[in-house]
Amino acid sequence: MIKSFTINSKIKEIYKSPVGHDVIYKILLQMGISEIAINNPIVGNLSLKTLRALTKKSIDKSFFDTLIKLLNSEKDVPLDDNCDIVRKWWKEAVFYQIYPKSFMDFNGDGIGDLRGIISKLDYIEDLGVDAIWLCPIYDSPFDDNGYDIRDYFKISKYYGSMEDFDDLLREVHSRGIKLIMDLVVNHTSDEHIWFNDAINDKNSKYKDFYFLQESKDNLPPNNWTSFFSGSAWNYYKKIDKWGLHLFSKKQMDLNWDNALVRQEIYKMINFWLKKGVDGFRLDVINYISKEKDLPSGDEFIGKLMGFCGIEHYFYGPKLHEYLKEMRKETFDKYDSFSVGETPGVGIQMSKLLTGDYRKELDMVFSFDILEMPGHARFDEYIYDLNYLKKYMIEWNENYGNHYFMSLFYDNHDNPRMLSKIDPSNKYREVLAKLLAIIQFTVKGTPFLFQGQELGAVNKSFKSIDDLRDIESINLYESLRKTLGDEKAFKKVLSGTRDHARVPMQWNNLENGGFTKGVPWINSYLDEFNAENEQKDGNSVLNFYKKVISLYKSVDAFKYGLIEFKYKKYKDLLVYSRKLNGENYFVECNLSGKNIKRPYGNDIGELVLSNYEDDDGMLRGYEGKVWIIR
Repeated sequence: MIKSFTINSKIKEIYKSPVGHDVIYKILLQMGISEIAINNPIVGNLSLKTLRALTKKSIDKSFFDTLIKLLNSEKDVPLDDNCDIVRKWWKEAVFYQIYPKSFMDFNGDGIGDLRGIISKLDYIEDLGVDAIWLCPIYDSPFDDNGYDIRDYFKISKYYGSMEDFDDLLREVHSRGIKLIMDLVVNHTSDEHIWFNDAINDKNSKYKDFYFLQESKDNLPPNNWTSFFSGSAWNYYKKIDKWGLHLFSKKQMDLNWDNALVRQEIYKMINFWLKKGVDGFRLDVINYISKEKDLPSGDEFIGKLMGFCGIEHYFYGPKLHEYLKEMRKETFDKYDSFSVGETPGVGIQMSKLLTGDYRKELDMVFSFDILEMPGHARFDEYIYDLNYLKKYMIEWNENYGNHYFMSLFYDNHDNPRMLSKIDPSNKYREVLAKLLAIIQFTVKGTPFLFQGQELGAVNKSFKSIDDLRDIESINLYESLRKTLGDEKAFKKVLSGTRDHARVPMQWNNLENGGFTKGVPWINSYLDEFNAENEQKDGNSVLNFYKKVISLYKSVDAFKYGLIEFKYKKYKDLLVYSRKLNGENYFVECNLSGKNIKRPYGNDIGELVLSNYEDDDGMLRGYEGKVWIIR
């Protein structure tokens, strides 16, 4: 239990608390400052009161009041005892994320569908996948590509029918593969029956299912901003109220403080679990609890993080209570798996959300891996793999055995990692293989995103008309007012989610074999595709098969002790994995330059390499796995 914090608390004391650690770390990350600064005795011994006096010209009192309130919202500390890892199927599995709209089109309408996925299950099985994560397939108006759900109990007409889904589930299970679905319960579409009724009937039983607030001088109830640009509030003239939407104007936030909302959500989750679904990926699940009365956000925090109000809901007051309740009422009844998307949450808060003794989530996605300090997704810069090294060491050494981390580079919400590191694509193949070695040999559960196994890179979109992502389109319209069209598009191009959402490349045929119709977004054909890579023994695809096979055959890579070596050597990532007499040694060159091994060349028996030979040193982006006899 943590003691209460006050304005007299010292920074070093705050940094030892879960919320304090992660908030300070996030602030430093945004500002591009190393956390080493906190370990400086002078900085660490500063009290908040002193810090407020030193920064009074740039940071007002409200920031410190908000920080103290947030710090005191969490009294628990995570367990860090030296225990054995509890073995679970999802700690040993290889997950493969499918973006249905872009995976495979079966009926020729230009949009991927469930029958298309079924037609490619042999490909997924051959890759070595244990579980499929399926992005939303529910009925939706597709304002945000299905993350705006209109009916949780119905399959989108674009993807097929419930019979198609039942066939998919049966085919997946017949191959020994599990299926987890994407679930969006922070918000619904504004076309959901609940919301329609709430804004059209003043006596609606659903009026408290959402955040519908009285008008204040014709202004929104607070200064919260949407992640998709602009205010987080829509005005509804018919009822003279404003409705909260943290994302698009058609994605209305649900009021989880209403017990009836939670009951309806649990009923829906159990519907899918009863069908045989093996678990869920929970979209922005840490946003479900908002601070009472929805106070305005601190302006300084808003400028720092890019969004006003986020401190009032990214780790809300009843988050743990609702997650525990949801697990008890749903997941535990079916022994199913849950992984949460938790933006803004760091390593210590993640422990409190996923501890095996906490009975909340099984795992979370931490997004700190995706951008370097001082950078955000829409910044144009070169990603330095030394930051990836730092991140992996931090989490692998400090997360503990009560918790298990997710390992990923790509997903449906981010550009391709290969292009962040090497925009020229000069090292595409060898770099893709290096990243695979790291992902499957450090501690954690690997998640692949469709196309990653082919070495997919960002696409050369020509204009804003090429894009379909509402976040990117809204940002462009906002930026062009100050930057002009050309610079606005260039910035949007750096981070648009559409890089990952273009159709899967299956073969050399028109549209990459994705569809016989007109694709919903330009397919941007590459010289590499699944069919060609299947035939090439040295392809990225066949390398992924090798590394997945190795991962599945070696317990040490899943449950073994990990020890990092030569940590101070720049551009060099070296570690061992040991379990029950098995001893593996992994070495990775994180740069395009040759590196002489500081530990010599007599290592052991070579098991895996992204180069065909060994010339006595680590070449550009070379990675090798050795077994020590």
